[in-house]
Amino acid sequence: MVASHHTPPRLLSAAVRALRRTDRARTDEARTDRAPADRARTDEAPADRAPRRRLGPVLILGLLLLVVLVPGRLLVAETFEIPSSSMVPTLQPGEHVLADKLAYRFGDPHRGDLVVFHSPRTGEVLLKRVVALPGDKVGIEDSALVVNGRRLSEPYVKDAALIDGEYFGPIHVPQGSVFVLGDRRSDSVDSRVFGPVPESALIGRVDALVWPPSKLRLFR
Repeated sequence: MVASHHTPPRLLSAAVRALRRTDRARTDEARTDRAPADRARTDEAPADRAPRRRLGPVLILGLLLLVVLVPGRLLVAETFEIPSSSMVPTLQPGEHVLADKLAYRFGDPHRGDLVVFHSPRTGEVLLKRVVALPGDKVGIEDSALVVNGRRLSEPYVKDAALIDGEYFGPIHVPQGSVFVLGDRRSDSVDSRVFGPVPESALIGRVDALVWPPSKLRLFR
């Protein structure tokens, strides 16, 4: 027969109280161990959130600048690459220029301006020099540019071999248009071919050579 061992009630109660005290001690110890980590996380949280709070306005500002400046580039100024030798020696193929797209919205073209425009014949984008204005009588006589009966000095054409010896015109430039020529007359498709350019076709005035950096210069 297996003997039964009964624990007296008082001893059982004491044992239960001892177990409870042990459990409370372990719980308190665990809380004590976790507290520094919890406080550390609590202390670190604002520091983690602070950069995020600062990052928000920076991102917003960046997006605003992107929204303002990118369209501004298209509306105010734009760069163009020189594709041919028609503007030699002023501009060489592969160079890049900056065109002011507001120049003719608030002002008029001037003789000598370098302009970017849409060809009246094909619509392609070209770059030439304005040599005659609305109402002018323009022609070429013995390789010399003649405007309103006067031969004009063209210091930008430094090599006479680059000028056609052919005669052209004279013609009258209609109101609201300009007459454009390439600086290298012998290798340029310009107003001698497609006629005067309507001012509405002008994209902008070339104000600077911006590439390559070693040749950086202003035209005004």
